[in-house]
Amino acid sequence: MELFSEIYSCYYQVLRHILCSQSPLSIQEIQEQISKEGFGESLLSIIPKLEDGTWNLFKKEGSLYLSRLSPSFLTPLSSLEQSYLKALLSDSRIRLFLDSSQWETLNDLLTNIPPLWRQEQFYYYDRFSDGDPYQDENYCHNFRTLLYGQKSGRYVDIDYNSPNGNRLHHHYIPARLEYSVKNDKFRLLALKPAKDEHLKLEILNLDRMKEVQLTEKTFTKSFDINTIIRNSYYKEPLRLLIVNRRNALERAMLHFANYEKNTTRIDEDTYECLIYYNQSMETELLIEVLSFGPMLTVLGNQHFLKNLKARLKKQYYLLL
Repeated sequence: MELFSEIYSCYYQVLRHILCSQSPLSIQEIQEQISKEGFGESLLSIIPKLEDGTWNLFKKEGSLYLSRLSPSFLTPLSSLEQSYLKALLSDSRIRLFLDSSQWETLNDLLTNIPPLWRQEQFYYYDRFSDGDPYQDENYCHNFRTLLYGQKSGRYVDIDYNSPNGNRLHHHYIPARLEYSVKNDKFRLLALKPAKDEHLKLEILNLDRMKEVQLTEKTFTKSFDINTIIRNSYYKEPLRLLIVNRRNALERAMLHFANYEKNTTRIDEDTYECLIYYNQSMETELLIEVLSFGPMLTVLGNQHFLKNLKARLKKQYYLLL
């Protein structure tokens, strides 16, 4: 734990960023950097040690501080960091971000490093088994194309099979890629320009994309994807009552961590949680609510309650 504490502590990271600057810094600039990345009391702990030379990390030239690190200085990876990287290489999803040569190079460099964990040590008891085909070359190509289009501000041309079997072909702005742990699938939050110049939000599953191509068209108009998502929510959020027994509150916060929510305390062991969602999130949210357990009660909205009751009836008749 000492190694982890020292290398990943806040003070270590703050000083590393300051020392990597090759320009002379005033004490005010150092204070601003520390205030931005550290805690409220960080200035009181760090600044005196820099000023009196206890931490001999800077050369002082007049009122300016110059890092003693040379431009060629590299921070070596710790054994813990190397083990972490080796574990990531065994995850099938890593191929979405690395091509074959990059993966092989990293794997060769870490040949003698034991992984921090192994994939077989995890058992996903509530995850669907039909996850995305992360080893498929076409799937990987589509993912990387979307990621590049998002970063470079380019429209993408997507050939897509909808859930009802229709073949769609449109130009989209790739706004955000999201991963669903429960479904083990990636989805794209895509924006489609409407006739009134507004951007319409559509959520597309990557495994339904037959082909993705970059276009020469760029989007220069700025947008806030979070605001667009909020505007797509139903008027009434899902309202849950949580009885905090057997650590239910903490489990609920982790269970619904990927949703925008607001939680308030009603009494000593009862909490109300409001979850904001739109139509595209509804089915997955419904399944997650059903899988949580008896410490959670659905109070509303009426639309969600209706769908919840219909699903429970369907499950009941399947057991008969």
